[in-house]
Amino acid sequence: MKTISIVYYSGAGHTAQMAEAVAQGARSVPDTRVHLLRIQGQDIVEGRFRNEELLKTLDASDAIIFGSPTYMGSVAGQFKCFADATAERWFGRAWAGKLAAGFTVSGGPSGDKLNTLVYLALLAAQHGMIWVGNDLIPYGDDQGRNRLSAYLGVMGQAMQEPPEEKPDAADKATGEYLGRRVAELAARLG
Repeated sequence: MKTISIVYYSGAGHTAQMAEAVAQGARSVPDTRVHLLRIQGQDIVEGRFRNEELLKTLDASDAIIFGSPTYMGSVAGQFKCFADATAERWFGRAWAGKLAAGFTVSGGPSGDKLNTLVYLALLAAQHGMIWVGNDLIPYGDDQGRNRLSAYLGVMGQAMQEPPEEKPDAADKATGEYLGRRVAELAARLG
């Protein structure tokens, strides 16, 4: 049994929709346990992330998929507080060798989402994790997956629409694909 954990922050609910899609993809792989871990406001006390149980769940995972909305060109501040709190794991190399991937949602087609994905990949690299990108080509896909042409991770777009409407079905299908891809790779790598 492989364990895939999706740790994310969502402000308005759009990133939570993408996280659910990623989890659905991971759950589609037999013998896979999925933890959907949402960073909550109450997890941050005086500017520091304080949820040791969440961190212990990540320690016990075979793969960690990171998710954050793109706010002002990077990860949300709440996600950054979480990332900073992983320093103890970094010192002990607790996550070295685990698979990692990432996703983000913002308003514009670009919206500087690439910078957020770069941040997530660098976080994984600092931990010695093995990054899994998105290998879908945006052409000829009958579901319209990877319509934003992101290969480092998954991008979704949502402006002022409610989270029930956006990200759209194609973006969520791309997220589902990423979750399945990570779970399949975890199973294959043993």
